[in-house]
Amino acid sequence: METDRSEAHDADEALQHARVLSQAIIAIHSTPSLTEGMRRLSSILTCTLADWCAIDALGGDGHPYHQVVAHRDPGRVPDGGFTEPLPRLSDETPGPVARAMRGSDALLLTELPPARESGLELFGQLDGKIAMVVPLRVRWRMLGALTLAREDPAQTFTPAEQNLIKEIARGVSLALDHARLYDKVRHIAERMQRSLLPDLPRMDRLGLAARYNPAHEAAEVGGDWYDAFLLPKGDLAVVIGDVAGHDLSAAVIMSQLRNMMRALAYDRQEPPGEILSRLDLVNDALYGQRVATCLYGLIRAPIGGPWAFDHSSAGHMPPLLVTREGEARYLEDSSGVLLGMDVTTPRPEARDPLPPWSTLLLYTDGLVERPGEDIGRGMDRLRLQAVTLAKAPMEEFCDELLAARGESDDDIALLALRVPDTGPSRTAR
Repeated sequence: METDRSEAHDADEALQHARVLSQAIIAIHSTPSLTEGMRRLSSILTCTLADWCAIDALGGDGHPYHQVVAHRDPGRVPDGGFTEPLPRLSDETPGPVARAMRGSDALLLTELPPARESGLELFGQLDGKIAMVVPLRVRWRMLGALTLAREDPAQTFTPAEQNLIKEIARGVSLALDHARLYDKVRHIAERMQRSLLPDLPRMDRLGLAARYNPAHEAAEVGGDWYDAFLLPKGDLAVVIGDVAGHDLSAAVIMSQLRNMMRALAYDRQEPPGEILSRLDLVNDALYGQRVATCLYGLIRAPIGGPWAFDHSSAGHMPPLLVTREGEARYLEDSSGVLLGMDVTTPRPEARDPLPPWSTLLLYTDGLVERPGEDIGRGMDRLRLQAVTLAKAPMEEFCDELLAARGESDDDIALLALRVPDTGPSRTAR
């Protein structure tokens, strides 16, 4: 009978551990945010296996940091978490976490030295008496350490619990490794994207500023671009566009369209509609049905007249003109079909005067679009935000618009221009 009870207990324990492991795996992989996944995991561990736990990650600079610290009693953890810097990992760094990060096997700590000793500060703050510290590593690459602690010295971790914690640590290790690889790929992709963006010409009096923000949590390059360059006759050409897609192909086509636009505009010096038509013919010949939006415009200062903006749009978002007095309107008269749709359709053109000290904003749809929201609401919101920034310096104008947008699921490119009070500005420095 005693044997039966023991076997039943072992079976119940194994089932319970299987549930904990399943919940842990789901917690780690149920969200694209690594930090949120670690928080969910910590909540599970402090409800089932420990009074508190810590997941410490090893930064690329050799400094460990607390990824997550959680306690069964949330009030024991400061609102901002434990943010004190941890000592740089070296062969001399003391403490069980440092030992684990140097490559030791899992450590079962049943008699902790005084918490004032270096490397045990967290145990003193959260009152740990029994602990298990497991290294986090993948393919011999050290990533951090997982610590689970109990406050009752009589409740040591059983062999079955130790094996369970090691399995959970393997899952945490894979999640940290995937996050590291993802960040590396994203960094390379973003550097590539930014390398394709041009330097803006520096004008005597005409103000220019531009921004490019990659999509939130995206590891791909995209097709958003902007451009501005001086033509031989002194006009300033401005371009904004977006190639359909969010991959390497879109980025390559974007770069080639930008360069072709430069060559056509500089060589032909024709009205914007004619240049867009020529670009559409080249796009159709080289890329077939690849769709893109593009707006091409010329900033001109006619003799005896005000600054003016001649423009033509291939299905792109309409430019926003904001006066210093706080009036704002979208310039929609030059809207035509997208590139790659119909090369025979004539390209409409429009000319709009640019009042002194007015600001012209070109942007891609990521600045106004939000999932599940009518794009008209986003455009109204942008117009009102731009009005409040009508007198702000150009750099602040761009930064504040991006800050108001917040995180976006799409890339954002924007190009802003502010005309002076009088007279042309045709000299590049």
